[in-house]
Amino acid sequence: QVQLVESGGGLVQAGGSLRLSCAASGIIFSRSTMGWFRQAPGKQRELVADLTSGGTTNCRDSVKGRFTISRDNAKNMVYLEMSSLKPEDTAVYYCKAYDVLSRYVYWGQGTQVTVSS
Repeated sequence: QVQLVESGGGLVQAGGSLRLSCAASGIIFSRSTMGWFRQAPGKQRELVADLTSGGTTNCRDSVKGRFTISRDNAKNMVYLEMSSLKPEDTAVYYCKAYDVLSRYVYWGQGTQVTVSS
């Protein structure tokens, strides 16, 4: 059974920091591209950043220099370090796993991040 469990969300003031974690189980983590997406109320889900098993990252322009994605293949964990948070970063953040061989996609249930001004 595949599980992606996010944690680390919460309420933070603008300019603050948060670290999101995603614990993955039931997938072949080492061949999966791991990513973070977010969805604000009334908006479509959008890519925040992803990271291939080979270490290639992809990050949306609005978070470059503020957010960093990383992974620990030994622990099947992926992280999103967020700093200089802005109210527009408020959203539910979702962890995504993409198995590059089977092409299956898995999603976590999300964690709420709220940035107050």
